[in-house]
Amino acid sequence: MVSGVSYEEIRYEGYGPSGIAIMIDCMTDNRNRTVAAVRNVFTKRGGNMGTDGSVAYMFHKKGIISYAAGTDEDTVMEAALESGADDVVTNSDGTIDVFTGPDDYAVVKDALDATGLAVASAEITMHPETTADLELDDARKALAMIEAFEELDDVQQVYSNADFSDEVMAKLAEA
Repeated sequence: MVSGVSYEEIRYEGYGPSGIAIMIDCMTDNRNRTVAAVRNVFTKRGGNMGTDGSVAYMFHKKGIISYAAGTDEDTVMEAALESGADDVVTNSDGTIDVFTGPDDYAVVKDALDATGLAVASAEITMHPETTADLELDDARKALAMIEAFEELDDVQQVYSNADFSDEVMAKLAEA
């Protein structure tokens, strides 16, 4: 960052292919440039920019600590629940996700680290309450839109409620 330049955090919201909800967190020194760039991506990629709060209500700040398939589920479950985790979910592919409130994240993460199990990923993020399953064509369009947002200089993070099935992701990888 350049000294003497004032940066501000801004969140933009809108809808992408198949009506998926998208939130974009930005850090900018020029609000006009950033809103024009974000609006341009929405327009060119078949989406619609929304107003403040138009999709934010669909997301909640949560800590998510994930483990690879084959991790001892009982050990994760015991450590997570004893340390105050909100939920532990074993996914159909065998991976395990531990959900926490943002304030409990550090305590839960420390307790899980103490088990010695390898964490695949851990972050505090905006998690969608509901997701939208996408077919191949809409998934391709949604990923292109998300990537276009991520390429903008002022964009810090992009959140979406799009759900890409393993089958759709495999087909996208083939293309």
